[in-house]
Amino acid sequence: MHLLNTLYITTAETYLRLDNDTLRVEVERETQLRVPLHHLCAVVCFGPVGLSPILLHRLADEGIALVLLEENGRFKARLEGAVSGNVLLRQGQFQRVSDSAFTLVMARAFVAGKIKNSRQVLQRGAREAKLEEEEKLLTRAAENLAASLRALPSAENLDVLRGLEGEAARQYFSALSLLIRSDQRLHFSMQDGRSRRPPRDRLNALLSFLYSMWMNDCRSALESVGLDPQVGFLHALRPGRAALALDLMEEFRPWAERLALTLINRGQLGSADFLIREGGGVSLLPEARKLVVIAYQERKRDEITHPLLAQAVPFGLVPLIQARLLARTVRDKDAFYIPFIAK
Repeated sequence: MHLLNTLYITTAETYLRLDNDTLRVEVERETQLRVPLHHLCAVVCFGPVGLSPILLHRLADEGIALVLLEENGRFKARLEGAVSGNVLLRQGQFQRVSDSAFTLVMARAFVAGKIKNSRQVLQRGAREAKLEEEEKLLTRAAENLAASLRALPSAENLDVLRGLEGEAARQYFSALSLLIRSDQRLHFSMQDGRSRRPPRDRLNALLSFLYSMWMNDCRSALESVGLDPQVGFLHALRPGRAALALDLMEEFRPWAERLALTLINRGQLGSADFLIREGGGVSLLPEARKLVVIAYQERKRDEITHPLLAQAVPFGLVPLIQARLLARTVRDKDAFYIPFIAK
């Protein structure tokens, strides 16, 4: 599946090899796909996928990122070639992170984008609710998120801001199951809010898988404009954590949740598409992963009108647009970062 320069490999035991200037995809020694290398900026592999050493070297030489994920979408490793981009932009980014006032402003923008988009998910659900009681519950949850938004300007430091974001997320996820079709709730309602590592129910497993793909796209977008995805504002800096990619992904999380709800409510995914492991962890089965990746790629093809550009663009390009806006904010002290808000 090839879209917007990313190739996703979801079939177990697939082998990738170099064939002149083409990446060849083999399953059981039979060629299933050929993709010219100049079309690619990233290859994302889920589960046990093999690659020839020659291909690994060529991907590094061409600056094509290789991302290895577990079958459930959890990040394992990333191979990259030489660092590219504007070193002065990265230097400015490092300086900006040391400015506590700027860091708080940026973090507040990321949280505001997430909460506004989450609130729209609940408001839409309230409008479409068939039961009055559910409409009231969804409306109340949306009002609680509005209260969280009003409280953001008063957050004096990152700890307070993160506390507000955490409470808004708790309110949001407590109402999310009401957006699931009534005959599917038994199988897909969250058992105890958001859970991860491992997900404890089917909805959390699906969300974790979708978040992992958004995470990779946000990281690639940041790298493409020359920013360091490890150095963020909202998320604490830790070795191995792509903090800025996590920051940027916040405003896109509700889009992952909207797609998850669509797949469930349309019956494209059912309880039989998930594996409950010993110990309670839940993950998607291989065919279900493929279905989700296809739906994600199709969603990225949809055209939306970006509020700042005032023109239609494929939704899959929005992370790149936001990364460019973020780079402008880092370079220009008079610029403000405006998160992407759904319409």
